[in-house]
Amino acid sequence: MAKVNCTVRQASSNVDARHYDTERIRKEYLVQNIMVPGEINMVYSMFDRIIAGGAVPTGEELVLEAPEILRAEYFTQRREIGVINVGGTGIVKVGEEEYEIPYKEAIYIGRGNRHVSFRSIDPEKPAHFYFCSATAHRETGVKKVSKKDAVVMHLGSLEESNERTINRLLVKEVVPCCQLQMGMTELAPGSTWNTMPAHTHDRRMEVYFYFEVPEDAAVCHFMGEPQETRHIWMHNEEAVISPQWSIHSQWSIHSACATRNYTFIWGMCGENDDYNDMDWCATKDLK
Repeated sequence: MAKVNCTVRQASSNVDARHYDTERIRKEYLVQNIMVPGEINMVYSMFDRIIAGGAVPTGEELVLEAPEILRAEYFTQRREIGVINVGGTGIVKVGEEEYEIPYKEAIYIGRGNRHVSFRSIDPEKPAHFYFCSATAHRETGVKKVSKKDAVVMHLGSLEESNERTINRLLVKEVVPCCQLQMGMTELAPGSTWNTMPAHTHDRRMEVYFYFEVPEDAAVCHFMGEPQETRHIWMHNEEAVISPQWSIHSQWSIHSACATRNYTFIWGMCGENDDYNDMDWCATKDLK
């Protein structure tokens, strides 16, 4: 039987978070050990009840079962799922249909699909399926999404160290999602900053998953209120929970040079499905 693990994270107050030390911040928001060979691992956050996790099929098919916290007959009984592959080519099976998902491509799975499972084409080069899930109020079907289907935005500049491409893969312009939105941001070589100026959005929370981060590199994820910022040092294939009251901004460090680019997946859910619904924070006002 495939190993499926789920941990629960409680929501935290912006007032309380001001007093967290490094260990407490990491305990509350950092998500590690997402991609473990032969396992499905996930975190259920009380922030908008989002689930973020990973599946690495190396031998037998991994079946996405409903964790106890859902009190559901099957995972998508009341939920939608977005899946993006960050490893070798794999297969996502939904019901009786199989979908081949290559590197950096995605699939949206709507509410009501009883069977969802994962397997790799080549177990020696396994798929690394990263997924996010949100509660859903209606059935919306299944759709495979490639980068050519995405709503693409090119932002920033090399001079500002933030040249990047935002691939909005699972958004309402592409799939009929309920509240979940997912996409992938790729930083150009020589760029290290993303989302500058920083922003908040009280109507949505977000989870970031970082990958394409070399072993000798790290990502410094900044969070907190604009005038009360904190940071978390992160490594490859780790995620961070970003509450609705927290700024969204990252800085990537390679050794001590701050020159390494990276890629990350963002997953959002909450009150508003408008991607551009953001409250910007002027860089000069950050503290």
